[in-house]
Amino acid sequence: MKFEHVQSDITVVGGGLSGVCAAVAAARLGKKVSLIQNRPVLGGNSSSEMRVWVVGATGHGVNRFARETGILGEMFVENQYTNPEGNPYYWDLIVLEKVRDEPNITLFLNTDVHEIEAEGEETNRSIKTVTGWMMGSERKIRFESPVFLDCTGDGLIGFLAGAKYQVGREAQHQYNESWAPEVGDNITLGSTLLFYTKDAGIPVKFVAPKFTKDITQTPIPLKRVLKSGDSGCHYWWIEWGGEEDIDTLHDNERVRDELWSVIYGIWDYIKNSGKFDADNMTLEWVGSTPGKREYRRFIGDYVLNQNDIEQQTQFADSVTYGGWSIDLHAPEGMYASGYTSRHIHADGIYQIPYRSLYSVNVSNLLFAGRNISATHIAFGSSRVMGTCATMGQAAGTAAALCVTHEATPREVYEKHLKELQQTLLWEDASVIGIRNEDSTDLALQGTITASSYVKHIAVEQADEPFELSSDVAFLLPVDPRIDKIQILLDSSADTTVEVEVWNTGLAENYIPHKLQVQDVQTITKGIQQWVEFNLPWSPDQAQNAFVVIKENPHVTLHLSHTPMSGILSFVNEKSLNVARGMESLNQDQLVVKWNMKRVVRKPFCFRLMNESEAFAPDKIIDGYQRPYGGPHMWLSEPIEAEQWVALNWNQSVKFNEIHITFNDDVNEDLINLHHHRTPFDIIPELVKDYRLEVFEAGEWNVLLEVKDNRQRKRTHILEQAVDTDQLRLVVEQTNGTLMAEVVEIRVR
Repeated sequence: MKFEHVQSDITVVGGGLSGVCAAVAAARLGKKVSLIQNRPVLGGNSSSEMRVWVVGATGHGVNRFARETGILGEMFVENQYTNPEGNPYYWDLIVLEKVRDEPNITLFLNTDVHEIEAEGEETNRSIKTVTGWMMGSERKIRFESPVFLDCTGDGLIGFLAGAKYQVGREAQHQYNESWAPEVGDNITLGSTLLFYTKDAGIPVKFVAPKFTKDITQTPIPLKRVLKSGDSGCHYWWIEWGGEEDIDTLHDNERVRDELWSVIYGIWDYIKNSGKFDADNMTLEWVGSTPGKREYRRFIGDYVLNQNDIEQQTQFADSVTYGGWSIDLHAPEGMYASGYTSRHIHADGIYQIPYRSLYSVNVSNLLFAGRNISATHIAFGSSRVMGTCATMGQAAGTAAALCVTHEATPREVYEKHLKELQQTLLWEDASVIGIRNEDSTDLALQGTITASSYVKHIAVEQADEPFELSSDVAFLLPVDPRIDKIQILLDSSADTTVEVEVWNTGLAENYIPHKLQVQDVQTITKGIQQWVEFNLPWSPDQAQNAFVVIKENPHVTLHLSHTPMSGILSFVNEKSLNVARGMESLNQDQLVVKWNMKRVVRKPFCFRLMNESEAFAPDKIIDGYQRPYGGPHMWLSEPIEAEQWVALNWNQSVKFNEIHITFNDDVNEDLINLHHHRTPFDIIPELVKDYRLEVFEAGEWNVLLEVKDNRQRKRTHILEQAVDTDQLRLVVEQTNGTLMAEVVEIRVR
């Protein structure tokens, strides 16, 4: 046996996606990080041991422009290219390499922490060390650092340190939550095991083990969808352990055995009941470690609650966002006789405050993941792994600032909040509504010129007819105004067509909020008619318009198969068109009712008749790095040879860092495993080939060239500082679209 002592700047316990992103974020800011994981692989519930889909703010496509960026975004885009089939082992490698790429991280796998040294009164505790046992190596390791992050999910580190926490459901009166019970209890969400199947190509028999559950004696065959070819998270509802007399933590072995009995019972039913075409099907993999949804939730300086999500509270200390529905499951889990889950969405994504990521009474403890400071109801949304990962990046960034300033997490909130938010922007983290105001960014001191930009917003290539059998809409950036809009349509009879322009309310929302103007035009029978509507609207500030075309059975619109950034299409669905397993969504909610699934990446054909500044080159220094009341990007005219955008300064400036953020269409719903795949392995909007040039001695000189780019964020650290008054980015080729699309350029 070996005894070791490891000192670092930051200790992160828990190697799920929240812990991984926390460790990577801190390491990229120059801090030495110990990342401790009690399993042989990273990724937590998303790993090959559990195989849960990484879902987040997009809500399987319910929310618009909501996909996470930053560290998780990097992994999503890389996984799309290297692992389009969703192999869980390949996903393991992507997560592992993300950690190994950081020299400031020391990784300790198979290391279970269960001892802590902490001191102080109950109201002001402080962690000194944590000690773990590395299984298989007989190494007992003591970790010491000034800051600790509990990303364990169950919250063991904070618990041992004396951090305040909650288990179960709060009473309704505590936070005035409409979904909370009148009396608090210990009910939680249950745990899940999954299984994979495959077609063996030959008949394969299945002899059920003795412990197999007879599922015909349960509600499962009547209330759940069973298919012989389904695998993995199609069976997310195999859940148990949430009832008040079961403890998902201490009864973990009992929960596992019950889940196993049902998995083999389902497979016995599929294979041997004679009701399925399953002769050649066999089990490929069955999970053995239950994926927990819920246990401890720590108490921070702020407790996120249902009202914050539904009302989209605007927090001054916002550091990331969520968007998954409040998704709560019946305590009986898989044995429930009704829906196993119920959902309610906000009108768009919601903000998560920094004060929910650190302990109210342990002065050097931050946390990220499903154990953050949130009520049970709010946790029903914030618990999903995409959101946990972005909280991890925020918490890891805050931990780095704690070390830099020798401050507690609370002191970072009190004294360094703006620095925290601005640092997150530098790292392309998932934040919304916060503008780049960093004085060290020299780009903000310059002016922008470009070879061209899209002034006339139009979608004219008609590829697919679309009958106007329900209301439809398209999203259009308004900068500075709308005068008239032409819409391409066919009509089987003389009729009238009504068009409305609505605003969207909050800049992060994509629903009709308040009617601004409408017009009705009389049209004659005919095809391929460009019909003009008079829709004058000049809002006080640039924002999106939600343009509604009212239902008319005589009218057919036209969809293009060439998408345009900043333009979205919607259908007011008369019946649900949502992901399987989410059928209990409230279709009366506008964000659900106005659906994109049938028309994603297919804009309706229209023309904005006045010029627009929505894609002007100065958008790359307007401070926003994702859609927010507009696309916030430079969009060139179609590339023939090349297109360029340049930064110009009144006097020479000196820099050695250039940060470029390309458009990777954050409306595209990516996922790590097999839920769905895109028809492309690289986001088409991403710039593929580019070069950076500086103006010296009266001519442009190449600073560097990049070929075959498939990343959103590129950071170029120069060996020698450059002194110039002009810098330009030349786009030679994209990964599929016609125009160069650049979100932001930063220089320091």
